[in-house]
Amino acid sequence: MTENGFGQVLGMLRRYPDVEAANLQAWDATDTLLLDMAADLLTPESDVVVIGDRYGAITLALLSDVPSRVPARIRVHQDLITGERALRNNARTLGVAAGFEQLPLGEALLGGADLVLLQLPKTLAELEEISAAVARYASAGTVVLAGGRVKHMSLGMNAVLGRYFESVQPQLARQKSRVLVASRARPAQPQPPYPVTEHNSELDLDICAHGAVFAGTKLDIGTRFLLRFLPDMPEAATAVDLGCGTGILAAMYARAHPASAVIATDQSAAAAASAAATAKANGLDGQVSVLQDDAMASLPAGSADLILLNPPFHLGASVHAGAGIKMFEAAARVLAPGGELWTVFNSHLRYVPTLERLVGPTRIKGRNPKFTVAVSVKRRAG
Repeated sequence: MTENGFGQVLGMLRRYPDVEAANLQAWDATDTLLLDMAADLLTPESDVVVIGDRYGAITLALLSDVPSRVPARIRVHQDLITGERALRNNARTLGVAAGFEQLPLGEALLGGADLVLLQLPKTLAELEEISAAVARYASAGTVVLAGGRVKHMSLGMNAVLGRYFESVQPQLARQKSRVLVASRARPAQPQPPYPVTEHNSELDLDICAHGAVFAGTKLDIGTRFLLRFLPDMPEAATAVDLGCGTGILAAMYARAHPASAVIATDQSAAAAASAAATAKANGLDGQVSVLQDDAMASLPAGSADLILLNPPFHLGASVHAGAGIKMFEAAARVLAPGGELWTVFNSHLRYVPTLERLVGPTRIKGRNPKFTVAVSVKRRAG
């Protein structure tokens, strides 16, 4: 990529529809390092796959490069629907009408690929699922350039890649980013390692998880605390598990309220697939529907009587309250008048005034040394 051309691309990128703020940007030094390393490998015949391109910086820079290095084919996988939409939005801003295809993790994404550019994920489980898919479906000679911020990398990442590739070579760091070069894929295992299923005896629930989903098959402590109040939650014609993860809240509420229709929704494709698998594993797939969406954007206003929420307080690697606030705003729109939002959150975040302002009257249902459970009632008109 020419330095001037790439600078023009970066300067026009936005995170929208993801949360935007002065301390959050749509690219990082790992994107530039991956592009620089890829430049020596690219030809007009290259078949490139980009995984984890958060807002499209890598994909759009490749398409904006000098003609002799623009790949013949670019396929992209982003776990978050906000990332998918940001890439398309940024492409329109840059006047890029074609040249890339967005696909789920699998054979359609990876078949025939000779170069994979990967923004290293946050968890080893997600890296393992991605590595296994590359080794299974991509060309035998595929080279993987896996980059990340040094402070978030670990030797465990080398070990995971080493289970699926014969060669894993760490490169010199630059601007606090580093690339691992993996090549010579090992023979694929008989079965993909994910999704995994584990029975939780505390809940008497089978929990299914793909690699990218938060907490894997474990019951995170915030969800555990919210579930203490399950007997107090009202019967709802339509209930929503917002930010559903593996779908534990959706499944437990559905089991306790068999007459309710339950929607499990998350911006993550891995979470949506995990929640669907959890519902099916527990015989609840006829009652629980699953939707990958950006903060319930496709649900009609006033369509839910109850929303259950365990919001994140990180955006990527940054601590930021914006994700939770976006969900509160969405809940206020989707709840019917008199409907209830049950939220569990880290007590230090002091969300209650925000819930009062955005949703309606809010009371504390429970509190322990770490978490608070609040119940907010949607204001009635007039």
